[in-house]
Amino acid sequence: MELNLEHPYERGLDQVIERFFDEAHIRNKNEQLGARNLKVTELKKDEMSAKLVIEREMTASAPVPGVLSGFHREWNRVRQEEHWFRKDDEEWHCEFRVRIDGVPAKIKGAMRLLGNGDRCINYVSLSVLCEVPFLGRKIAKFLADDSHAKIEREYDVIRQLL
Repeated sequence: MELNLEHPYERGLDQVIERFFDEAHIRNKNEQLGARNLKVTELKKDEMSAKLVIEREMTASAPVPGVLSGFHREWNRVRQEEHWFRKDDEEWHCEFRVRIDGVPAKIKGAMRLLGNGDRCINYVSLSVLCEVPFLGRKIAKFLADDSHAKIEREYDVIRQLL
C-alpha cells in the first residue's frame, strides 16, 4: 500500500525544519496527538543532516477489525526513526521507518521538505508491506489508512504549533 501527501506550511523552510528537531515541540505535538510514554531516544542536527528517533505508545485512529486484533492492540509501542539530509538551501530530504511492536509489517517512507524563507511544502510518501499469508493485504490496508489519518492529524497539529 502506498500513500503520497503534500503538506504546505506558511512558514519558511529553516523555521519548519528547526521545529521538527525542537524537543519541546516534539513533546508538545505528541501530547496533542494523544501519544503516551514518549521517549526521544536520539535527537541531533547540524547544518547538513539530522537524526530523530522517538518511541511512544499510540492508539489506532479507528477501531481495529477483529481479524487484526491479534496483531494490533489498543495501545501499541511505536518506534519512528528519521534520517534527514540537506540537499541545498531549498530542500531537506528524509528517509524514515516506523516499527509497531508485535505487528508483522514494514512501514517506511520519505519526505522532501522544499521551500524558501516564506513558505515550504513537505512531500510525504509512505509504503506499508505485510507478507503474512491471507491477512497481509488487510493488515497493510488497515495500517496505511491508520497512518494516513495520523499523518494528517499530525500535520494539523504542526500547523497550529508553528
